[in-house]
Amino acid sequence: MPDGVATASKSEQAYQAVKARIVDGTYSPGYRLVLAKIAEDLGVSVVPVREAIRRLEAEGLVTFVRNVGATVAGIDPTEYLYTMQTLSIVEGAATALSAPLIGPAAIDRARAVNAEMRDCLDHFDPLRFTALNQAFHSILFESCPNPHLLDLVHRGWNRLASLRSSTFRFVPGRAHDSVAEHEALLQLIESGAGADTIETAARLHRSTTLDAYLAQTNH
Repeated sequence: MPDGVATASKSEQAYQAVKARIVDGTYSPGYRLVLAKIAEDLGVSVVPVREAIRRLEAEGLVTFVRNVGATVAGIDPTEYLYTMQTLSIVEGAATALSAPLIGPAAIDRARAVNAEMRDCLDHFDPLRFTALNQAFHSILFESCPNPHLLDLVHRGWNRLASLRSSTFRFVPGRAHDSVAEHEALLQLIESGAGADTIETAARLHRSTTLDAYLAQTNH
């Protein structure tokens, strides 16, 4: 394998590994990312780790602090509020534009993911539930024909990555309602409901989660 390809592969490996640890809370907000230590843990050189950290910085998951270095970025309640409000708008629009392009096979995949989410409710695992939640919504918005809108949706999810693992941990009761709302959303898409109806339902689904989170955390 050429050196450039090998470096790129190791950079992707480091990126995925560090991002996963941020999302699952192993690297919590404010955690100092020591490149040499991460490189040692992953069995790679510092170069691909540095490239991975730069990618994560661009996504808003890592920030550089003077005299400290790279640290995991946190999202304060106000930032969370603004990000979720924005995401509810752009994701709702992307889902509405995707709806006419979502065929029976995609509906079946989304419903299967939602069934897994339902199974999680008895022995609740917020990390698994959150991962499945992202997978469910990705099926609904990934067919969006507007690449600029889709880019905004991905940016919103990336900005929330460090908090996604904790959202349902704070409001586990919201998970039950979320599964029911998913099925209602699928039924709207299946029935050929209008774009405005689907967009409103998708936006309300997102904003209700935000309201529950903010109420539970007293913000």
